[in-house]
Amino acid sequence: MRAPASTYRLQIRRSFTLFDAAEKVPYLKSLGVDWVYLSPILTAEQGSDHGYDVTDPSAIDPERGGPEGLLALSRAAREHGMGVLVDIVPNHVGVATPAQNPWWWSLLKEGKGSPYAEAFDVDWDLGGGKIRLPMLGSGEDLDKLEIKDGELRYYDHRFPLAEGTYSEGDTPQEVHSRQHYELIDWRRADAELNYRRFFAVTTLAGIRVEVPQVFEEAHAEVGRWFKEGLVDGLRVDHPDGLADPTGYLRWLKDLSGGAYVLVEKILEPGEVLPSEFACEGTTGYDALADVDRVFIDPAGQAPLDELDAKLRGADAPADYAGMIRGTKRMIADGILRSEVLRLARLVPESHGLSVEQAADAIAEIIAAFPVYRTYLPTGAEILKEACESAAAHRPDLEVAVGTLLPLLLDPANPIAVRFQQTSGMVMAKGVEDTAFYRYTRLGTLTEVGAEPTEFAVGPEEFHHRMLRRQQELPLSMTTMSTHDTKRSEDARARISVIAELPQEWTETLNTLRDLAPIPDGPYENLLWQAIVGAWPASRERLQGYAEKAAREAGNSTKWTDPDETFESKVKAAVDAVFDDAQVAKVVEDFVARIDAYSASNSVSAKLVQLTMPGVPDVYQGSEFWERSLTDPDNRRPVDFARLQEELAKLDAGTLPASGTDTSKLLITSRALRLRRDRPELFQGYTPVTASGAAAGHLLAFHRGDGSAPGALTLATRLPAGLAAGGGWRDTAVDLPVDMRDEFTGAAYGPGTVSVADVLGTYPVALLVPADGEQA
Repeated sequence: MRAPASTYRLQIRRSFTLFDAAEKVPYLKSLGVDWVYLSPILTAEQGSDHGYDVTDPSAIDPERGGPEGLLALSRAAREHGMGVLVDIVPNHVGVATPAQNPWWWSLLKEGKGSPYAEAFDVDWDLGGGKIRLPMLGSGEDLDKLEIKDGELRYYDHRFPLAEGTYSEGDTPQEVHSRQHYELIDWRRADAELNYRRFFAVTTLAGIRVEVPQVFEEAHAEVGRWFKEGLVDGLRVDHPDGLADPTGYLRWLKDLSGGAYVLVEKILEPGEVLPSEFACEGTTGYDALADVDRVFIDPAGQAPLDELDAKLRGADAPADYAGMIRGTKRMIADGILRSEVLRLARLVPESHGLSVEQAADAIAEIIAAFPVYRTYLPTGAEILKEACESAAAHRPDLEVAVGTLLPLLLDPANPIAVRFQQTSGMVMAKGVEDTAFYRYTRLGTLTEVGAEPTEFAVGPEEFHHRMLRRQQELPLSMTTMSTHDTKRSEDARARISVIAELPQEWTETLNTLRDLAPIPDGPYENLLWQAIVGAWPASRERLQGYAEKAAREAGNSTKWTDPDETFESKVKAAVDAVFDDAQVAKVVEDFVARIDAYSASNSVSAKLVQLTMPGVPDVYQGSEFWERSLTDPDNRRPVDFARLQEELAKLDAGTLPASGTDTSKLLITSRALRLRRDRPELFQGYTPVTASGAAAGHLLAFHRGDGSAPGALTLATRLPAGLAAGGGWRDTAVDLPVDMRDEFTGAAYGPGTVSVADVLGTYPVALLVPADGEQA
């Protein structure tokens, strides 16, 4: 199996096609990238900017460049000695526009008689033999249906007509009643939908890739990529939604000829990737959480907890465990109620539970689940513990929970299979998309794949985790920014400085709250941290984030029921950053106060990620400062022309000033080149301990395997505290041999060397044995 030394994620879309990506290959090669990593490229909903709404898995999207575009990219990669990794989406397909999806169109037209009926996960009995489509603005909107060109129309929405269901003179309502589908009020979807979807997105319908013929048809094009040598590896989106992730990954390995495979799997603290998974690792959110926390000052936890308590008008900070139990229960009883009820209907009547009783108990078990899902029999103990917790929390459900447990433990039972698919949906919506916007003491902590109650980790624990990564998942991806991160890497690096200066942040926040008040204290903390993290940013970007964050939190306003008064306050606060000189000064002064520290955090975290065990990914454009917020902000176009121009200057000998985005480009390119060109320098992992007054501010590790010297990473931790304490002073490290810094070219060692000397130009250094060739 061929595996990458590194990857570079590109978002492929109509405005940046596969042909455009092919043109960027020489730059990526020069940057030091080993493989090009593509977002989904199969035919998606027209105009889709992300590609996760595939409408035709049999072909590459013409809007994204079509098969010719992939061929051009693959050829360019091959010419430069690079590989290609592609993101695929097996869990669901896009059905927003039925006419664009041949499978869905056939299902709507032919119902259970469709050749694609087995591909979709439909509860036909609940719908009386029909599939329910939550498309109507209200139940009365059936009066607005029309028959046009042999189709049923609802405004711009088009639906097929079954054979023989329309005659001249029939009313649209009569024709509608004869179809294999039923158009319903969109509000009914929460509790009455009868097809599996992706989370709560009714325009993404789940498909059953556990059925061999469905897998084969959905993956025929993917298989062609490997047969023709176009692609080298795959990233699997949302495997937790599948009925049988383990079996799916085995099939995928066979289809690809044993190619490199990664899964988008969120691992909770202490959770490990199932050993039966036929893959090389995850997409890196677990690594992101570890890197972030080693650059957070644990001393900031108590004062930030105190601030959080005050903002909530409480005696103590938010209880995260209680919060997420509540938000998950809210989701299970709300937007995913239809999924819970479908589970409840699978409980045999002989077990003595009504649908309502079973649903209540199922929702409580899911709310108590500590991980996204189990993979039975793997995870059986987790399920048992969740049931114990649910029964303890709701003693009135003890009998119902006990009745359900044997059913849920049986891997062959349909309710157990579906429960495993559902628990992750509730976790994602209840935690990532709700609680992460409510738990606001420090924005860095609420990132995809992270455990917000773990405030910081010290170097010793970090090294322990890296040693385990090297031993167990050496080919797993590492990342710092993705198309899904709530805040991109340099926004988080800046926010992390707040933990070093909690009193200054408290004073700054109080001033901003006085000048531009919003009647929701925890949300104010979230918003102003985000603005500081992203600054400078446009009004449009910040307004978009502010609205999304408030509605996702759901405390003061909601997507389905916006509170206009509250949202006007939010809008006014964001406007004040641009229109009120006092507010602008407060924001700009605080950013200026922490800017050097945030830049130090940024390049330190980047170097650690690029050189630690695993396969480092660079998200498009993040070789410069990447201070995006949540999507769609993190999917903006990249100025590749400037990147290429600045990289050329670096290669001509320019040494950029510390704290500039070009300094990040220097560090990224030199680290990537070394990983690619000198793999022998990255075969092991050994923690390096400094001596002296500021030893705790240095994170260092050696990547040699013991038989020969390897690369040595030195990175600054907690830079504000370092400066307040008088700098590095007598801090030193021991070098085993003569070494050279890849960034400055300076030589050091052997023996004891001053950290102040090594980190005199930049907050980081990447040292290699001096007898090696420069990368």
